[in-house]
Amino acid sequence: MDAYALGLGLGTRDREGNWLDVFFPAPILSPAPSLAACFGKLGSDLALSADDLQALAVECDAAGHGDVATLARKVAESNRPAVAVCLKEDSAPETVPAAYLKLHLLSHRLVLPQETVLQGVFGVLPNVAWTDRGAIALSELAEQQLDARLRGEVLEVSCVDKFPKMANYVVPSGVRIAHTARVRLGAYVGEGTTVMHEGFINFNAGTIGPGMIEGRVSAGVLVGADSDLGGGSSTMGTLSGGGNIVISVGKQCLIGANAGIGIPVGDRCIVESGLYVTSGTKVTMLDAAGSVTETLAAKHLQGMSDLLFRRNSLNGAVECLTNKTSVQLNAELHAND
Repeated sequence: MDAYALGLGLGTRDREGNWLDVFFPAPILSPAPSLAACFGKLGSDLALSADDLQALAVECDAAGHGDVATLARKVAESNRPAVAVCLKEDSAPETVPAAYLKLHLLSHRLVLPQETVLQGVFGVLPNVAWTDRGAIALSELAEQQLDARLRGEVLEVSCVDKFPKMANYVVPSGVRIAHTARVRLGAYVGEGTTVMHEGFINFNAGTIGPGMIEGRVSAGVLVGADSDLGGGSSTMGTLSGGGNIVISVGKQCLIGANAGIGIPVGDRCIVESGLYVTSGTKVTMLDAAGSVTETLAAKHLQGMSDLLFRRNSLNGAVECLTNKTSVQLNAELHAND
């Protein structure tokens, strides 16, 4: 049996049995057909009983997948809601467990942003209160807050959102994240990436690494190796305004503090601090001697490398010239061992 991906997870359900979240400790992309066959015998997206999990463990052992069998036995002993998800193909997720499996594939670095289908994920995921006691359905939150107060306690609600923070599900190797609430599950955070306090990485977005993120990496955006997003900078996501151009940042780029891009840029590009370049921005092109060659919309420069975008301090015009330098990240600063 062929499959796109599978996972065995522990989750949280509301009183009506609806899934609120699912934790997949070891998601698998392109599983062996023999392993997919073991999962195919279970009903997907339903809470599995301890007997179901023990049967899965026996099947996996017989098929030579002892690591999955061990996980199944551990989950069986926990008495927590468990689910097995086997995705036969890479299609839009239709259930909460399927959506969470796909988000885990990204954060476990098994697929890159834009490499797995996530259409409709907002409609699938419920809006949840994320608390120090886990996910709580909004319809049940007030009652649980009251119960906590009656015990002389406070139920800490960290946020109300469809997406939880990535670090509560997976922390990839070799990264630093100063404020974990600013990296959503489904972010791809590459080796050597540092996300400072004001940095943000959305789901289905991320960094190849190494890199410094002090700005916003919006949904769908991928930042290349050795690039730096300065404090308060922004990348325009494909979800904004219904755009269909995939924004990306190449290798060895610098998006200055409070700057931003609405076009994909190639390698070794620099955007001056405070300058936001969108597809319709009028750009004055300069040659090596600093002479004006033409004026065009920034969309005609998308994907090009070795460009320096700046604003003329005398007339306010946005200028672009060839950038012969490259960003050199501090190796010691970005060693996240």
